[in-house]
Amino acid sequence: MSGNTTRSAAIEAITNRRPLSVEAPQPLSDIWACDVFNSAKMEQYLSKSAFKAMKNTLQTGAPLDAATADIVAAAMKDWALSKGVKFFSHIFYPMTNATAEKHDGFIIADADGHAITEFTGSLLIKGEPDGSSFPNGSLRMTNAARGYTAWDPTSPAYIMHTSNGSTLMIPSVFMSWTGEALDKKIPLLRSNTAMNNAAQKVLSLMGETDIATLNSSCGAEQEYFLIDQNFANQRPDILLAGRTLFGAPPAKGQQFDDHYFGAIPERVQIFMQDFEDQLYKLGIPAKTHHNEVAPGQFEIAPYFEAANVAADHQQLLMTVMKNTAKKHGLHALLHEKPFAGLNGSGKHVNWSVGNATQGNLLDPGNTPEENLKFLLFCGAVIRGVHLHGPLLRAVIASAANDHRLGANEAPPAILSVYLGDQLEKVFKDIQSGNLMPSVSGGEMDLGLSQILNFNRDPGDRNRTSPFAFTGNRFEFRAVGSSQSVSGPLVAMNTMLADSLNWIAGKLEAALATGLDQPTAVVSVLKELMEKHGKVIFGGDGYSAEWHTKAVEENGLRNIPTTADALPAFLEDSVKTLFKSTGVLSPAELESRYEVYSEQYILAIEVEAKLVVDMATTSIYPAAMSYLSELSDAIDSAASIGVAMDASLAKTLAEHTNAMTTAVTALSLALEEDHFLSAETQMKYCANDLRSLMDDVRACADALEGIVPDASWPFPKYSEMLFIK
Repeated sequence: MSGNTTRSAAIEAITNRRPLSVEAPQPLSDIWACDVFNSAKMEQYLSKSAFKAMKNTLQTGAPLDAATADIVAAAMKDWALSKGVKFFSHIFYPMTNATAEKHDGFIIADADGHAITEFTGSLLIKGEPDGSSFPNGSLRMTNAARGYTAWDPTSPAYIMHTSNGSTLMIPSVFMSWTGEALDKKIPLLRSNTAMNNAAQKVLSLMGETDIATLNSSCGAEQEYFLIDQNFANQRPDILLAGRTLFGAPPAKGQQFDDHYFGAIPERVQIFMQDFEDQLYKLGIPAKTHHNEVAPGQFEIAPYFEAANVAADHQQLLMTVMKNTAKKHGLHALLHEKPFAGLNGSGKHVNWSVGNATQGNLLDPGNTPEENLKFLLFCGAVIRGVHLHGPLLRAVIASAANDHRLGANEAPPAILSVYLGDQLEKVFKDIQSGNLMPSVSGGEMDLGLSQILNFNRDPGDRNRTSPFAFTGNRFEFRAVGSSQSVSGPLVAMNTMLADSLNWIAGKLEAALATGLDQPTAVVSVLKELMEKHGKVIFGGDGYSAEWHTKAVEENGLRNIPTTADALPAFLEDSVKTLFKSTGVLSPAELESRYEVYSEQYILAIEVEAKLVVDMATTSIYPAAMSYLSELSDAIDSAASIGVAMDASLAKTLAEHTNAMTTAVTALSLALEEDHFLSAETQMKYCANDLRSLMDDVRACADALEGIVPDASWPFPKYSEMLFIK
């Protein structure tokens, strides 16, 4: 391919492109959840008794009877048909970080050959996709193809509009014929149940009698890159691996910090308006958007929702983002590190727990030292992270996230908890047995009459912490931008359930000795802090001092790669955790290890093969063509008695030879197939293949700085990041 022709044509097309016109913004009240079969729609379409039953299911998780399901199905069908829908689909969430859907028509033919519409409760409740090709991690034999989807009534159905038509989407769970969870939703629902059961025990011991069903909540900040689709189409690595495998750093990157929270480019602003309107129609509460740190990087953050709904909405948000970007001639990159040398993208998962009667149980109030319920729930989180840090690292492990964790823009691979100055002092006081009044943040006074004073937060934020308290919730900052939030939510809910069960046992025993409630609570938390307080850290998580102290003194584990992280799923403590809470059976847990191990290995192998292909078929010919031109020029000059400096040609030849040698080594390494276990193969991918890929890239990126710009076969960083 001619770099000059294709890249010039792409740049010209982008430069002369008129921004796609979109409809004038509509009032939020007119479009909000217009394509969602939510409570308001149910109340309109259902009988009073059916609506009451559905409302009870939504609020408490109570089961629906078959007769009510028939009524709901008929109402859902009538609503969907009124909006021009002809198909329905049970959408589910297999162990792929993506969604899956099988579309069926409402249509059936009667005996007279007439077409009629039908949608019964049985069709709503259960679907039967062929599950043979979805990852199952040895939960089933190869010949066992049957799988079931089952309607999740706690997550609202919605209509997905495309240029080819509209489909009623029904959020569902996915299981094998023998009942094992093959998806990410079943464990999430189970983990919420386990957390609710444990929390009910603690709240009852605290004297609460009116306790509504507890739920975890989630608000996920989604970071992403946008580049022009013309550039993406010329980069096989972006199309097939989601990131650039080659690319020399541009003269200007993010060093000026001028993109962060800067003015949003016009084309991107138009995309965002369209994107968010689509989200609003689907009931997804997008609240914040802005430029992120790296050029071409942006963020969108929705408001908090119940964890199960938030997880479904997160998957939907990523789908809508990609589709809307394509409509605007853009390509959305959700890879954790699409551009080397620039900040990668995360998905900070803000997580809390609460209910309608006790409110947010991770809200400390103005005097956290007096808020006993908060102290117990916060203490439960501290204990959970300390005991199950390796599990938290495992659920955010991927080949893509390995590039980001521990870099300057992301938390390190050591799981610690940041509480802020005020709360850290409260828990340290509890540990020392001398609980004192906490200190507020005080008033912010700039000495400017035109600037109103305001109350300062009692603690700063810590961007280097992987698990930080941020006022009334914890923020799991290590989650990757392309990942489902279900895995992290399952781990957090389950570890919280386990810790709350431990606290309930200790608290009940303390109260039985005759201690008053405050004294009993402090005694339990004192024991908790003595055992688990070393996981709390408020300093610089990037520092070498912390890495040494965390491992050598505090006993925490540094887990840098996915190959190091995933074996946590097989540890006895993790098996016991999931089995005792009823979230995952040992077989279901082991299946996740097998699936995620295979995904990691395949991701590295695909990238390695792409490196070989791109270096051999595109970069090498470009380098040799230029070397030939230089050699001819040097020979021509010599023929007329002019001695040209041949150092550039020699440097070019050296880098080309080095790249060829590195490609050969990588090609041979890819042929290795004698591995005793998945763990051994993952280690090989992490330590050998990735290192050899880096060797090839170093040579290729050096060549990019020598080969004439017009001859380079791929769009460069300076073009992709800055030309919009």
